[in-house]
Order: sequence, then structure tokens, then C-alpha cells
Amino acid sequence: MIYFNCDYNEGAHEKIMEALMRTNMEQSIGYGMDSYSEEAKRLIRKLCGKDDVDVHFLVGGTQTNLIVITSALRPHQGVLAANTAHINVHETGAIEGCGHKVLTLPSEDGKITAEQVEQAFLEHKNEPTAEHMVQPKMVYISNPTELGTIYDRDELKKLHDVCKKYHLFLFMDGARLGYGLQAKENTLDLPCIAENCDVFYIGGTKVGALFGEAVVISNDYLKEDFRYIMKQKGGMLAKGRLLGIQFAELFRDGLYFEISAHADRLAELLRTAFREKGYTFLVENTTNQIFPILPIEHAEILEKKFLFENQGKVDESHIAVRFCTSWATKEENVDQLIDAIRQL
Repeated sequence: MIYFNCDYNEGAHEKIMEALMRTNMEQSIGYGMDSYSEEAKRLIRKLCGKDDVDVHFLVGGTQTNLIVITSALRPHQGVLAANTAHINVHETGAIEGCGHKVLTLPSEDGKITAEQVEQAFLEHKNEPTAEHMVQPKMVYISNPTELGTIYDRDELKKLHDVCKKYHLFLFMDGARLGYGLQAKENTLDLPCIAENCDVFYIGGTKVGALFGEAVVISNDYLKEDFRYIMKQKGGMLAKGRLLGIQFAELFRDGLYFEISAHADRLAELLRTAFREKGYTFLVENTTNQIFPILPIEHAEILEKKFLFENQGKVDESHIAVRFCTSWATKEENVDQLIDAIRQL
């Protein structure tokens, strides 16, 4: 069985594993105060073009979303997000479990717009009984989204502007950020994201690291006491250098961007193969997730050899599925899938 079901099936890039082994018996200060973590922070600040951002390392995406959101919101406040957002669908009510409601907005492509945010905020503000309802205070987006789509500069700037106008925090989930930044249609970069988001994170778990996410905070209010919240929520890793070492390796010589581009390139080969066979897609994108719509019998043939995700029926005879490439995907496995597609 060849796995195309997600982008974290493998362990970590060999350079990261080598670095972890090389430094294994070194003694260092704990809780992310070590020299490797400091180096990783410097590298990330340089890439963001901002020396005044705070950088913190956490272990996983759900943990990161939970800690960032709960650190920002008061008890009566909630977070606006697409109805397909990870925090709404795939985090077992983690945000609600901490007392904050996810306020969903409809989305066909995984993205939300500044106009939707403004409308939702004003509907609440102008409601005569507003104090009986959860107050929107944060906007959550992911880039790429759960459907592999990405925001462009204009979309992000408009979201920033409306959030600033109404004093909302803008938070970008970057679990797959590398695949978004290297996509051929991308117009964003780290300086643009750091300038327009109050807080975002750079995903490592899905992009070459054994585990880890790097939180970048631009908003001074959100910086205050963040490490207290990390500790309280179980996010402060005692052996913090294990995170610092990994992110230093990812960003010291551009490894993060190199391996992200690898995944996107292979995804495009698969996308082309599906398109040449005449299949349409649930959503168009140029990142590492592909969502072809297949006849059910064709999906059943492919699943005998390949593991992928079922996105649900689109009609009685067709289903949408998801194939993922990753930083570690082998070209020969892609070639085998392409041959199987052509034989359908």
C-alpha cells in the first residue's frame, strides 16, 4: 500500500534526524531557552523581516491553535472561521472545550473574505441583545486552507484592514504554510504575513520536522504572558531544544522552502494526470492537496493499492477524494499512481 492520505506519514527529514542525533548528549537549558531555539528564533525573525516579533515553539497544530486562541480571548468572546476550518471540523471541540465558541462563516473553497468578517461583526454589534451572544474577537484563517487553496496579498490585506478597523485579532494557521508559499500561484511571503497577521504559525510537523510549530506574534498585546499560557495549557516542552534544533535546520539554509517545493511539484504531476484523464476537481488549487472527483468504481480500483481520503459523494455515482503529497513523497510512488490513473 502506498500512502497519499496525508502529509505527515513519514518521520523527519534526514538533516533534522542527523542534527538531533549529533546533539543528543549535549547538555542545554530547558523550556526553549537553549542556544538552538535562540538561533531558530533569529532565523525566523530575519525571514519575516521583523526583529520585534516574538517566536515560540509548540509541538502540534491543535495544541497551537488552542493556546493561541485561548490566550487572546476573554471568556465571552469567540473566533470567526470558515465552516470547513480545522478548528471547527477536526479538533474534537478543542476550542469550545476551553470555553470559546467557533463562529462559522460559509465557504465553498475554504477561504473567508473581509466582507464576511465585517458583516458578521456588524450583525453582532447592531443586535439589540448583543450581550446575550458570543462576541466575535478573532478571525481564524489557514493558509493553505483545508481544501488546499491559498490567500493572495490583496485578500490578506483586506482581512487585516477589516480586523484593524473593528479591533479583531487576525490569526493564520500555517500548518502547511510551506506548501502555500511555494505554490506557483502564491503571492505571499513571510514579511507580508508577519505584517498583516497579529499572530501566525509556521508548520513543521507536516513540512519536514519530526514534530513542531513555530508561533510568530506581531501584536504586542498578544505577546504578553504568552509563555504563562503555554505552560498552563501543557505546551511548554521541557526538552525545548528538540524543537529549536529542528526549526534551525529547516531555516538555516532554506531547507523548508526546498522540500515544500518538492511536494508541490509532485502534486502538480498528479493534478495533470487526473486532468488529462478528464476528471474535474472539488476545488482548484496549486498546493500539495489534490481533490479529484472520481467515479466510485474508479476510486475503488485505486484504493486497492493507494491510500487516500474520501471527501464524500458529489452524486450517486461520483465521490470527491483527496490525495496528498509531502516533503518526503517519492517520485517513483507518484509515477505508479499516474500509471494507475491512466489505466482507469
